[in-house]
Amino acid sequence: MPSVNKNTDNHVAVVTGAAAGLGWALVQRLLQDSWQVLLIDRDEQLLHSRLEECEQSRANIHILAVDLLEPDAIFKVKSAVANTFGTINLLINNAGITHRSLIDITDTEVFKRVMDLDYRVPVELTLALKPLICEKQPGQQSGVINIGSMAGWMPVVGRAGYCAAKSALSQFFETYRAEQLSTDPHILMVYPSFLATDIEKNALGHDGKQAQHQRTSVGHITSAESMADLIIIAFTLQKPRLFPDKFTAASAMLYRLSPSFFMKLMKNKFSDELSNGRAQITLMNGAKHD
Repeated sequence: MPSVNKNTDNHVAVVTGAAAGLGWALVQRLLQDSWQVLLIDRDEQLLHSRLEECEQSRANIHILAVDLLEPDAIFKVKSAVANTFGTINLLINNAGITHRSLIDITDTEVFKRVMDLDYRVPVELTLALKPLICEKQPGQQSGVINIGSMAGWMPVVGRAGYCAAKSALSQFFETYRAEQLSTDPHILMVYPSFLATDIEKNALGHDGKQAQHQRTSVGHITSAESMADLIIIAFTLQKPRLFPDKFTAASAMLYRLSPSFFMKLMKNKFSDELSNGRAQITLMNGAKHD
């Protein structure tokens, strides 16, 4: 990883899951504003490809290939940040994974993997890097952006582990913000719904392999680039949370006001996934009896 002057005036951001999808869109958006960015991703080849793509901004790009689920991943990231920059201004916890499978047939390792990457890693990484995040001062942007999900606010068929992980993420950081001092780095929670990224394409199935059936979507599917713009604007304005999809936000409100009615609508909307999952359960139960 190339070294930089630790006294640089450029703002420095660390982005996880940075080589593709929303992470890469956020990196590009930050580079437009002359930020220095550390891209963290497990796909080393794609990281180097991204480096080659950005010839004009290459001096501002730094890469670290690491699987954040490895036991020593947090230590590796903290060491790289400390040795390369000394301090940073922004941490974006973007890396995540989902699954599409009903609870009864899902291997518990799938739930564990989703919870680890979507909840445990952002929490541990934030706590590890907080001493390196510049104290908030007038006119200075510093903080943590967490990519949550509207699935953390309402149940979604076939996403129990993902809903649980994003709900835990939300509760932790919303509470953390309430405990902060006025000089602490700002925390922005982002609650998107369905994005045009690879997270759903790479969703896990019940056995931990890639899910085979098509996803069901609700509301507007937003491009990664549009979402990145909204996120950076919200962070610049020091917003505490961002609900980009008004339809899905209204659905979350409906769940709180009338949960039974919401559950009926949701089950109807996800009826194909529900039927496919139940057929899998029947098939697997039949195989056990044979």
